[in-house]
Amino acid sequence: MTIEIEVKFIVTPEGAEKLPATLAAWPNQHTAPVELTNIYFETAGGQLRSWDMGLRIRGYGDSYEMTLKAAGQTVGGLHQRPEYNVPVAEPVLNISKLPAEIWPEGCDLAALQQQLKPLFSTRFVREKWVVTYLSSEIEVAFDRGEVTAGELSEALCEIELELKSGSRDDLLAFAAGLTTMGGLRLGSLSKAARGYALAKGNPPCDLRPVPVMKVKPKATVEEGMRAAFMLALSQWQYHEELWLRGNKGALHEIHEALETLRQAFSLFGALVPRKASSELRQSLTQLEEALLEDKLKAETLCFSTISLQTQLALTNWIATERWRGFVDAKADAKLQGSFKRFCDVMLGRISADLKETFGLVRQINEYQDKLTRLHRQLLAARLLAGTYDTAAVASWLGEWYQLAHAIETRQEAWLATYCRQALKHPAFWKNGSV
Repeated sequence: MTIEIEVKFIVTPEGAEKLPATLAAWPNQHTAPVELTNIYFETAGGQLRSWDMGLRIRGYGDSYEMTLKAAGQTVGGLHQRPEYNVPVAEPVLNISKLPAEIWPEGCDLAALQQQLKPLFSTRFVREKWVVTYLSSEIEVAFDRGEVTAGELSEALCEIELELKSGSRDDLLAFAAGLTTMGGLRLGSLSKAARGYALAKGNPPCDLRPVPVMKVKPKATVEEGMRAAFMLALSQWQYHEELWLRGNKGALHEIHEALETLRQAFSLFGALVPRKASSELRQSLTQLEEALLEDKLKAETLCFSTISLQTQLALTNWIATERWRGFVDAKADAKLQGSFKRFCDVMLGRISADLKETFGLVRQINEYQDKLTRLHRQLLAARLLAGTYDTAAVASWLGEWYQLAHAIETRQEAWLATYCRQALKHPAFWKNGSV
């Protein structure tokens, strides 16, 4: 088994043309382009997908290799997954050659083998460079081709950076060095993920408002903080894909994702010094300003240098826990404390702020002046409310969102009533966790 550590970029054809000259800045060994064909297998019921596994046979020339990728983690465009590779003589699936310990307990391999069928395929030309960067060896692969499932297909034009030896920090630093090349964005979806979507008929994806964040039982404050940043980044990249595919409503959700990032920085600001994230927040401000331009096109923003640099900096921040170098012993003790207790305190503060903000409001213009503050506080609450009774959380949030909607649609006759109801609603965080 190996742990595959990669950074994936989607690249425009114009950006791809600049790659060889850009890589010439570092010592590298070039490999001529070769055509690769991959056949991905799955059961009719999606058994491997439910186990977060992917299984393929790759052909290159007269050689074949069976690969199983097991459950891993994706942060931004950084993909880290256990990978098992077995050479095979021909493109025929035989999962008995894979290590027995990788399968869930009780798995009937013979039955699974019978159920596995080709689901989709990828065919592309790969050109490679192995770059020496600082103390690491990084394989740069440029892939151009398509993924196909039945009669549906989608173009592939990607750059993958795989750490062959050395450190993940070097890999991320090298990726940051490529951002000025232009025509790049982080690829949060693997080739397999796109193939699975095509196999389902490539249905349009729905907008996904910021959810109430769930964390594992007895999570620490630091684990909750990390989860908040990962949630915001996931929301951003998910809706970036939708915006690029023509869903205009996704732009609003991108704004919401970036504001969720802001709220995460604010919630945990007393524990992590502002200087730990100053450059990242500055990039975030520049990106938010770019998003406000009239008639902004998705391709212009999503493939911009500022968007890529901000996503990559956030990926680095999360994956390497960059804040650790700025945290003293006192703050660290608080970070290792109970996230549930932290949520109790912060939700109490949010409630107090809302009561102070809306307690004496009377006129429509006063409500409208406070609408942005209300939205921000509700986003913050969604990052804190996941350990409480779901129905109680939904009821409390519903009262405040009802008021927000009334302000937005200028329902003057109902504002006082909705405001009074929200202010009097019981605090769900005083009822204990689920």
